[in-house]
Amino acid sequence: MISIIDYGMGNLRSVAKAVELFTKDVQIIRDPDEIRKSSAIIIPGDGAFPAAMKNLSSGGWIEPLREHIASDGYCLGICLGFQILFSSSEEFSYNEGLDVIKGRVVRFSDSSLKVPHMGWNRVDFNSENKFLKGIESGTYFYFIHSFYPVDVEPSSVIATADYGGRFTCVAGHGNLIASQFHPEKSHEAGLKIIKNFVEESCR
Repeated sequence: MISIIDYGMGNLRSVAKAVELFTKDVQIIRDPDEIRKSSAIIIPGDGAFPAAMKNLSSGGWIEPLREHIASDGYCLGICLGFQILFSSSEEFSYNEGLDVIKGRVVRFSDSSLKVPHMGWNRVDFNSENKFLKGIESGTYFYFIHSFYPVDVEPSSVIATADYGGRFTCVAGHGNLIASQFHPEKSHEAGLKIIKNFVEESCR
């Protein structure tokens, strides 16, 4: 069973509909105990980092999520669900993240840039990854975000994009992958990532 986590940060149905293109073995969960019964989890999210972490903490999600990822369970993080995997964020003030990927999340500070970074941007792969198979490096994906990770552990960087400088937009290790862009909104290439994730986790 692939479980999409409802921790009050939206973007659930569009992700669920994308997954349902490739499997009916998917559910939206509101109970952290369901993580332990899942073959794979997806962490979506739109909104602010502090609110996300507050909801995860009050809902009892943090330790089950960390345990799932630490045991090399399949996990896909999307947009805000990508950012909260890092060690910390400076959004509004200092906030601790899940710390399963080393790095910190900061705001785009170049005054010449339009923030949020919104629209299609080219994504360049650093290395081969099973969740990106069948997709060419240099493919365009859909972004909408004002914050991005820095000081990312090099071994966790899967792909980068350029917006006033290069930044990590796909990160992970083992069976964990997370993207700053929205695969569910990125047409064929984005759906290919979701398809790869479904096929890998449902073997």
